[in-house]
Amino acid sequence: MLLAIDVYYTSNDIAHAVGVLFNWDDEEPQQTIQTQLEGIAPYEPGAFYKRELPCLLSVINKVDVTTLEAIIIDGYVYVDNNKTAGLGKHLYDKLEQKVPVIGVAKTGYFNNQQTIIKVNRGESQKPLYVSAVGYDLNKAATNIKHMQGKYRMPDILKTLDQLTKDIV
Repeated sequence: MLLAIDVYYTSNDIAHAVGVLFNWDDEEPQQTIQTQLEGIAPYEPGAFYKRELPCLLSVINKVDVTTLEAIIIDGYVYVDNNKTAGLGKHLYDKLEQKVPVIGVAKTGYFNNQQTIIKVNRGESQKPLYVSAVGYDLNKAATNIKHMQGKYRMPDILKTLDQLTKDIV
């Protein structure tokens, strides 16, 4: 089982976090988990994880992590080629390196090209940027590429993004 999580901020200090449980070949999520958090830390340049991590954990704490193959986040595992921790690595460490984390980002960084694989899906000329920790990067990229959906973003991840905004 996989858990994908996304967060939507409705104000400076309120966030909605949504997680979906699914298997790689599923067309739709098997289960949805929703949380709302108040008192969210303000955005801090270069330390986005401080704001986002509590939101992700609010969803993860509602799941039996021993059943997870990996957690998929919207973002990067590493922010540069020196493997400086990004949100994904911070999450992996917070989970005591027991659950692999796969990052799927929509925007590229010029200085992390050695830690990602670009994945083109459908007819899109714009790739997704896949990174991973605790999970084989090539396998992660292949699995993301073959998820259900004929567009750039896999259907389940697109559904997840919409769910975060629908609960506002």
